[in-house]
Amino acid sequence: MSKTRTKTKPKPILNASLPAQFRQFRLALAREPGHPEGDAEVAYIIVAPLDSEDRIDAGLWRDHRDACRVVRQRPDQQDKHGHLVRRSGGGWAFHYDGESDLTDEVGFHFADERFVVGEYVSINERGKMHTYRVTAVSYL
Repeated sequence: MSKTRTKTKPKPILNASLPAQFRQFRLALAREPGHPEGDAEVAYIIVAPLDSEDRIDAGLWRDHRDACRVVRQRPDQQDKHGHLVRRSGGGWAFHYDGESDLTDEVGFHFADERFVVGEYVSINERGKMHTYRVTAVSYL
C-alpha cells in the first residue's frame, strides 16, 4: 500500500469508546428523474450520534468529531471516505479525506431531520438537490 493511500485511509473507530447514541445509517437515492425507482447503489453511509428524537446530536458530534464519518458510494466508482462536518450557521456537510474543497455535499436542513428508516432527506451535491431515503439505522 502506498504512503498516499495510508494517509487518506480513516483510522478505525473503537466502538467501545463511543457513547451509545452513535449509529450507522444508510441513505439511498430516492425516486427522481433518471432514477424512477431510485437507486440503492447511489448511497451514503454515515456514522454519527443521534439524540432521543433521532436527530444528529451536535454536542456529542463536537466531543467525537473524528468518529463522525461518511462514505459516499457510487456504482463503478471507488468509495469516498470523509467526515461529517458542522458549517457556520449550524448546517451539516461532508468533507472528503484528501480533498482541498471543504464541502462537496451539504445536507439540506440536516439539523432538523430525523434519521429513522423510511424518512427522506435532501443533499445538495455540487449545486443540485437530490432526495435520499433512510434505508437502515443500526447501533455500532
